[in-house]
Amino acid sequence: MSELAKGRNSFERGDWRDAYSLLSRANETSTLGAADLERLGMSAYLIGLDREFHRFVEHAHRSYVEDGRAERAARSAFTLALDLFLSGETGKATGWLNRARRLIEGRHCVEHGYLDLPLAERQLSAGDPQAAHETASGIHEIGVSFGDVDLISASLHLQGRALIAQGRVEAGLALLDEAMLEVVEGNVSPIFTGLIYCSVIEACREVYALGRAHEWTNELTRWCDGQPDLIRFTGACYVDRAEIMRLQGDWLEAMSEADRACRRSSQSGDPAPPAEAYYQVAELHRLRGQFEEAEDAYRHASRIGFVPQPGLALLRLAQNQGSSASSMIQRALHEATRPLERAKLLPACVEIRLAAGDLEQGRMACRELEEIADRFDTGVLRAISMHARGAVELAEGDPETALVSLRRASEEWKAPYEVARIRELTGWACLKLDDEEGAGLEFDAARAVYEKLGAEPDLARLSAVGKRQPEGGVSVEERKQKTLDESMDSERPNVLTPREFEVLHRVAAGKTNKEIASELFLSERTIDRHVSSILTKFDVPSRAAATAYAYEHKIL
Repeated sequence: MSELAKGRNSFERGDWRDAYSLLSRANETSTLGAADLERLGMSAYLIGLDREFHRFVEHAHRSYVEDGRAERAARSAFTLALDLFLSGETGKATGWLNRARRLIEGRHCVEHGYLDLPLAERQLSAGDPQAAHETASGIHEIGVSFGDVDLISASLHLQGRALIAQGRVEAGLALLDEAMLEVVEGNVSPIFTGLIYCSVIEACREVYALGRAHEWTNELTRWCDGQPDLIRFTGACYVDRAEIMRLQGDWLEAMSEADRACRRSSQSGDPAPPAEAYYQVAELHRLRGQFEEAEDAYRHASRIGFVPQPGLALLRLAQNQGSSASSMIQRALHEATRPLERAKLLPACVEIRLAAGDLEQGRMACRELEEIADRFDTGVLRAISMHARGAVELAEGDPETALVSLRRASEEWKAPYEVARIRELTGWACLKLDDEEGAGLEFDAARAVYEKLGAEPDLARLSAVGKRQPEGGVSVEERKQKTLDESMDSERPNVLTPREFEVLHRVAAGKTNKEIASELFLSERTIDRHVSSILTKFDVPSRAAATAYAYEHKIL
């Protein structure tokens, strides 16, 4: 059997590296025909050889033109344009599309449908999902009339994404499921298979349809694992798996998958998967308190084109740089125009604003998040908005209402870490309602999850609650707060909050605001406000006077 025949067989089996090697040698001995040049180019693409992909597909395109096969020439031009669009080279991509349109002008052929695919994508990106849906519907009609499975699946998935962008989430997800049927059954070409897998999974993640995202990620993993030589798309697969494992509470395995994405995708010439992979790595480092490593990974993601938010802003908050965190999250929100983009940023905005004591801005961010959750009605997005609402209500001094919101949030969320964060807030709400035993149960449950995950910053924050007292299940700080309430002058209506008492205790120990901020994982500006509030409530002029007052009245 000739090397050309062997190469064709390897291509059909999905042995991409073998196909590339055999077809390359065949091309050296005699010039391949256009169809075999396309096979050679596609093999190069799938093993991550971008330059060779473009070279061989361009040769195939010229061969088709010389042979007068306009439709095939237009299809090869579209293939080149598609990759250029995905790489961000819009000018070259548009040039190839225009060339393709001239080749098939006046012809009735399926290629017209392919050439409209980038238009639907642009309409989605521009925030016009209705126009994108109309364009995709027209593409679907062309695909059906010619019986083209690639075009049918691609157009169905675009219609689904357009419906989701309009807030018709269930209808959109149903179309994504339909598009995936031919993909999973192996009836779609390799390039469209990988692109549709990645796009559908991203759409599911965007609306927090995590069950579907998990299901399709497993299918993508199976598809990738069945092609050991495959480089393209495997990085995205590892990124998706990393996020799912992080949400499931397997942070070590999530880190392993993200690392694999960085290593594997760097071979493909495609910057998008490793960029998000570095962001996932950074998030895991941040959550575990490894701030220097998180900083490096966020910067790496940024250098290769990924906006590292809201993670970087939350890192600044954990580093007691509240002003920087506020500026970062505000800029990110200013740049995000689509509702689902903003939904990813708003929970962090609420947390950062509340930490800075900016209740009004926190309340506004929470309201916007709730509006988005109402529009894109999915359980997890509702849970995220209820979590934010509970935090705002607690900051407003309404623990009873906060408990209702937090309970609703915990019922929807299944991710261990997110549930632990909710239970921690529930504990603080219980304390404000003098339910000391209930608070102890909530704090202990949250602490157990943090310890299992290695969430050091969260553990440090919980340590501020103090050691549990066996007989009462209430923190040392809360017992002292009760003493404070009882000993304060009855004519003085304003008593210290639990956080102010924590600050007072450290002021009395001679610690600076910077040291206190570091211990409590707050910004210095926030500590300044707490100290000022203490001085006002005690009606004293200085920190030393506040310490003396506290000891005189047996507050400390």
